[in-house]
Amino acid sequence: MVIKNVSLETVCGITSKLPDNRLPEVAFAGKSNVGKSSLINVLMNRKSLARTSSQPGKTQTINFYNINNVIYFVDLPGYGYAKANESVKAKWGKMVEDYLHKSKQLRKVFLLIDIRHAPSENDRLMYEWILKNGYQPVIIATKLDKIKRSQQQKQVNLIRTSLRVKEGTLLIPFSAQTRQGRDDIYTILDEILTEADY
Repeated sequence: MVIKNVSLETVCGITSKLPDNRLPEVAFAGKSNVGKSSLINVLMNRKSLARTSSQPGKTQTINFYNINNVIYFVDLPGYGYAKANESVKAKWGKMVEDYLHKSKQLRKVFLLIDIRHAPSENDRLMYEWILKNGYQPVIIATKLDKIKRSQQQKQVNLIRTSLRVKEGTLLIPFSAQTRQGRDDIYTILDEILTEADY
């Protein structure tokens, strides 16, 4: 996939109506500070279109990025942000659930998990939520460059067993620093576009 044109087209807050898009969508879900914005920027070949922050919980909206006028990258709010109060967390959750449930164009959900740690309870809930809404997520194990090569397989196995992932689930180790894993994600996007006949 060669990305030439990128624009942040729609930003949906808690009270916004979801856009009635005609192009296929792929969504990116993950807890706060998992490296979601960094991944999206690497895929878009942009340094900072998706805002990265050392402060978790920065993405509090659903952001729709129009890519080449053929597909949308949908950046979902990060979950599990400790400092957000419970009512705000509940609203974010409702917003994400509504999107997963109502989007007519959603083709694939990428669930990001930090490869350095065992998945959290929130990660497990999100994985089950995605399945419940009828999607088979691709798991992206982020921050690959933060662990030794000798630890990689052990951590990948830990993610698979902790989430109790279904057999055949794709898990892609990814590093925003080295860009390892990017081409694997592009391959999935190309397959989606081929199916969509664009």
